[in-house]
Amino acid sequence: MREPTASYPRVRVQGDGRQVVAQAGSVLLMETVRRTGLDQEISAVLAPWRKPRAVHDPGKILLDMALAVALGGDCLADVAVLRAEQAVFGPVASDPTVSRLIDTLAASGERALTVIRAARAEARRRAWHLAGREAPDAGGHVTVDLDGVLVIAHSDKEDAAPTWKRTWGHHPLMGFVDHGPGGTGEPVAALLRPGNAGSNTAADHITAAQLALAQLPKKYRRGRRTLIRTDSAGGTHYFVSWLARRGRWLSYSVGMVITEQVHQHVLKVPASAWTPAVEACGEIRDGAWVAELTGDVLEGWPKGMRLIVRKERPHPGAQLRLTDADGMRLTCFATNTADRPIAELELRHRLRARAEDRIRAARSTGLRNLPLKRTAQNRIWLEIVQIALDLLAWMPLALTGEARLWEPRRLRFRLFTTAGQLVTTGRRRILRLARHWPWTSHITTGLERLALLPNPS
Repeated sequence: MREPTASYPRVRVQGDGRQVVAQAGSVLLMETVRRTGLDQEISAVLAPWRKPRAVHDPGKILLDMALAVALGGDCLADVAVLRAEQAVFGPVASDPTVSRLIDTLAASGERALTVIRAARAEARRRAWHLAGREAPDAGGHVTVDLDGVLVIAHSDKEDAAPTWKRTWGHHPLMGFVDHGPGGTGEPVAALLRPGNAGSNTAADHITAAQLALAQLPKKYRRGRRTLIRTDSAGGTHYFVSWLARRGRWLSYSVGMVITEQVHQHVLKVPASAWTPAVEACGEIRDGAWVAELTGDVLEGWPKGMRLIVRKERPHPGAQLRLTDADGMRLTCFATNTADRPIAELELRHRLRARAEDRIRAARSTGLRNLPLKRTAQNRIWLEIVQIALDLLAWMPLALTGEARLWEPRRLRFRLFTTAGQLVTTGRRRILRLARHWPWTSHITTGLERLALLPNPS
């Protein structure tokens, strides 16, 4: 009788391997750190926090934490993954040393946060310069999306509170630079707030916008070349007035709530005034039309504001709201862009949905949970998460093809977990990656592209 065939081959396992490197593909992240000069910037600004005769550099500790988060870690203890591979990552601080640094930076408050953000902004400026035509400002403008995200707390943490979704935790307000369809996005703002923070709090949106603008190159910190996009949470008089204030002149595209006044104006729009909505490919969007509202509905809003409404047939099973009309789902947004057709402006605003992809990537990169107890500590953690997301956004500049669009989970499964062997010959150390791994060529080609970039001065 023939014995059944096993589903998987049987292998004999021994724990005596030498010079075997796990997470070998993470050399892409380390080379990105070097080429952008982020290690030099972080070390320089955190030098005042280095104690006399300290063995570990505070900047290196913070970057090690960011690398661990980029590799999938979600707490301070996950830096042990790097510590286990010192031949690749160098000396890595112990868990108590990491915890003490976080406590020290948290005790410094805004001073520590300010210098860390300044270092990130300088590295971002260099990364965009190196990216050239692949940079998010290659078209001469920058788009920043602001959006809130709920972070559930599973234990007692400072400032955790009930959220509007009847959960318990925090409600950070995030900002992301949109890289467009050809790349990922990068975080430029993270404002930690209690779980019961209002979604449409204008003061919080202004603070988040200020943090985001400070991360951009100086020429984009004011002027119409910078577009701020939000959902209806940003559609408040105070925030829109702040964006359009004289001397700031920012472009904006913010969602608006369908009030009774807006609803009555929509009912009066003649059929001839509706324009078909368009898709990103230029084709007409089936079952969707846009129109511009004028008249007294704009009273009290900044001069030059345009109010554009879209009506669309709801998808099967969707329930209409009281603010919908004639069986059509209504949405509305405001903008101060004057020289473009309303269908094009509506498409531009609809692309704000890419921010949801950035939030999903952030959740899988340290934002699923705030691991520390005190708010000041978790604010430092948010900076670490943003550094990790920065590296994941800058690293694809070395990749080509569809690999540039891979989200963090896929990068980890296909690139970072690649196995390698460390070989020492003379004074050189060579990391040999697995030849049979289908994505090894992505790593080697990416390293070659990074090697062609100039070193930071």
